[in-house]
Amino acid sequence: MNAAAETLNDPAADSLLEPRRLDHADTLVRDQPFPFLIARGQLPAAAAAELARDFPRYPNAGFFPHEARDCGPSVNRLVDDLTAPAFANAIGARLGIPDLGDKPHLVTICRSLNKRHGTIHTDSRSKVVTALVYLNESWPDISEGCFRFLNRIDDIDDLVVPEVRPLYGHLVAFRRADNSFHGHLPHEGERRVIQVAWLTSEEEKLRKTQRGKLSRLFKKLFGGIDRRLGAGRDRNAAHRD
Repeated sequence: MNAAAETLNDPAADSLLEPRRLDHADTLVRDQPFPFLIARGQLPAAAAAELARDFPRYPNAGFFPHEARDCGPSVNRLVDDLTAPAFANAIGARLGIPDLGDKPHLVTICRSLNKRHGTIHTDSRSKVVTALVYLNESWPDISEGCFRFLNRIDDIDDLVVPEVRPLYGHLVAFRRADNSFHGHLPHEGERRVIQVAWLTSEEEKLRKTQRGKLSRLFKKLFGGIDRRLGAGRDRNAAHRD
């Protein structure tokens, strides 16, 4: 399945991400069981090849804090657009969080996963809103790796809405709550995504950044162990945050 046909062919746009695209007729915004949105076609089709070329080539699986030196110009531009106050405020307005763009943010990037990733969770209390933008131009006809909003912490198949394929230009965002359960079925392999979390404080941003750098070092040294630990995880595996 090719995602390019689903995206706006808008190469002349000033930004790769623009708040007006969130007003597409097929954008889904819900406030129950927690506030979330699903928006497709958020990136211009003409930018797909450049973003693929500029995406960081991490040697290990998982999410790592964004560092401009890891990325090419178009990916850094997309990160700037995703974290711009105007775009953050547009997301926040749809999720009931005014002035979201005033809050500290942390960007993490993932190129590939192992089967340990995607367990059901809510996100930590230090996160106010999380948004993910997917950059995979195609995805096989499988459910593995597809994002799910869930009703329960103990059932990956109790979906709030149909799962979201991680295709180029698809965006999901949600307001963190004690029941903001989400996850995906175990998947191993490439799954390109950029995530931004708007946080409660600068202290939390610093703490999470330091933890992310330590995780990157750990995976560099012990990536094989990390992969083996996840190989047999239960499909309904969960952690609270």
